[in-house]
Parts: sequence; structure tokens; C-alpha cells
Amino acid sequence: MPYELSSTTWGPEELDAINRVVRSGRFTMGDEVRRFEEAFAQRFGMKHAVMVNSGSSANLVAVAALCYRSQRPLQRGDEVIVPAISWATTFHPLQQYGLKLRFVDVELDTLNMDVSKLDAALTPRTRMVVAVSILGNPAALDVMRDFCDARGLILFEDNCESLGASLRGKLCGTFGDVNTFSTFYSHHISTMEGGLFVTNDTELDHLARAIRNHGWARDVPADSTVGALTGRHDDPFFEAYRFVVPGYNVRPLEFAGAVGLEQLKKLDRMLEIRRANAVHFVKLFRGDKRFIIQRENGSSSWFSFTMILNPELRIDRASVMEALRKAGIEFRMITGGCFPKHQAIRFFDHEIVGGIANAVLAHDHGFFVGNHPRDLTRELDDLRAVLNGV
Repeated sequence: MPYELSSTTWGPEELDAINRVVRSGRFTMGDEVRRFEEAFAQRFGMKHAVMVNSGSSANLVAVAALCYRSQRPLQRGDEVIVPAISWATTFHPLQQYGLKLRFVDVELDTLNMDVSKLDAALTPRTRMVVAVSILGNPAALDVMRDFCDARGLILFEDNCESLGASLRGKLCGTFGDVNTFSTFYSHHISTMEGGLFVTNDTELDHLARAIRNHGWARDVPADSTVGALTGRHDDPFFEAYRFVVPGYNVRPLEFAGAVGLEQLKKLDRMLEIRRANAVHFVKLFRGDKRFIIQRENGSSSWFSFTMILNPELRIDRASVMEALRKAGIEFRMITGGCFPKHQAIRFFDHEIVGGIANAVLAHDHGFFVGNHPRDLTRELDDLRAVLNGV
């Protein structure tokens, strides 16, 4: 039977929400987006959430806000410690704002940054650590938080793949000074396209709202005390188009906000089913020497199921992939693979700290199959049977 990478999580509630927006005649960002932002912030126990059109845009807006804040803004030439495995748009905004990346290897079993290497990555120019929880599995966020606090560094948490995961009772996406989420089609909740910037810092929230929408002050509260955004014009004609920081147009549509409200209601149940599928996957493959599977750190939200072919057994990945294709089992690279192995790296000011052997191994020998908020017992049993036949 077909075993796809992703599938819709929508039902009649989401379609009704879309029809409600159609009937309203208001399609660009408005009350539906505002209500979703408020509900999302409340769900994660954070003060502020700013919705944008993608998780990638959330990363871009977050980096930009950090560059325009009043106290110790990020500046070109500052260094950022990053994991060698993540999606490309974890890294692109850092390059676009002139920051130098210091790549640290991952742990082979968790696929998250090896925090034992943080001290080696630190230099006098280090300003920020980027924490990424890969495919639902919490990174060592508590260790990174303590590391940053002790050294006056920013913790940037890219939680685009791990909505609903938690570590020591604290939700992922709430450890950072800035935190980002994605609500893309294949993610834990889907608003078609979408993402969120989440923070407890009111200045960064106000900056993000201006940056999201052309760099104007119109979407910032009138009583904002943020230096760059104050000085309101007495004439509403001019105030409506007062540009205060360099910005973009990364607004979400009202459809996305309306659907997001419905998806949030379903999140707990969808996570429960994903975790039940994970129990079966781990039961099937834990202890199988052919595969290295993800070791859960904290409580994973199990975006997918990763598999790395044991290099000591010299299993031919091409043969495995061909068998999966013939069986109708979809698969793909683990997140974005090892980023320094991609051609885009030639445009980056970067340095690799102490080697990235594990990230390279995952890149060259790994893949993942999908997880869904429905029972996957049959699909996972088929996966096991196919792999046993290779």
C-alpha cells in the first residue's frame, strides 16, 4: 500500500473557516490572523506571537529584529554557532545580514547539535547560538539556554520542525529569546503556508510587526515605547505610511489565521497519534544493527522517522531507496541534510568547528519516512518487510 511522506490534516472545520473568510471579503491579514496569534501565544505560554507567511520568513524577521533592537543589536561580522544539519532557511537570513556561521557537528543518534562542542565553538565575536530541534526531537535546549545566559549570548530557537515537543516539562519554542515555528502543509499543524515568530520581548515583537509589513509603524501599538518606532505623526495621512525600519511584505492571509485556529484545537490529539506511531516504529527497529534511529530526547513530537544505514555494514543506500520506491514508500533527505555539503555554502562566511563527521554520515547514509496523525501500524509493518527484503 502507498506510504506517503505527508497528508492533509484538514476536515470540515478548516473548510468552514475558509468559507467564513470568503464571505467576509477580507483576505489579507486581519482579525483572523490576530486571533490566531493570540491563541498561539497563549497555547505556548508566551507574551507575543507574530504570524508571517512561512517559517522561513519567521526566521528572516527574527534575525532582522535582532539587528534593529536598541540594545546590543546584531552587527555584520558577528559570529553565530549553528548545527551542521537544519533546513536551509535556518541559515540564509544569517548570511543575508552579514553574520559568520560556525558549524558544529550533531549527535548521530539525536541528530541535534552536539552541545559538548559549544565551548570549542565560542570566540570573542560570538553573539548568538541557534538551537534547532530536528524533526520533532528536542535539542539540548536547557544546556544551550544556560550556556547563553552565562555568556550574555542570544539564544535563537528554530522550532519549525518540532511544534508540540517538550523538554523537562517546558515546550520547545519557548526556550529562546526569539523562537520560530512553521505551519507548512506537512508540519504538525497546517495553515497551507505560514509561520510564527514568538517572544517575550516586547521590543522585538514591535519590531517584528513593523518588519513583517513594509517596515511601517502602522501595525505597532500606538503606545509603543520602542525607540525606532516612536515619534508618531500628528497627521493621520502621514502616520499611515510612516516607514521606520527596513522591512518586507511577509504578511499571512486571513485564510491561514482562520485555519490555524481550527488546527490548534486538534493539536493535542494529533500529537497523541503521532507518538503512538512512534512507539510502534521504535519497537520494530530499535536494536536492529542495520539502522541508527533517532534517540528521543525529552518528549518528541515525532515529525517523521529517521533511519541512518550503519556504515560498518556497507549497505547500499541506492538499493534501499529503489526497494522503497517499488513498494510505494516515500522518503527524503533528513531535514536539509548537512548544509556545508551544499553548493550554497560558497556564499557564506563560515567555519567548521572540529569536523562534522556525524552530519556528513547522516547526509550520505540517511533518509526519513513520514509520520501522520493517523494509525500507521500497517505502513510501518510494510516498511519493515520491505527493508528485510533488501
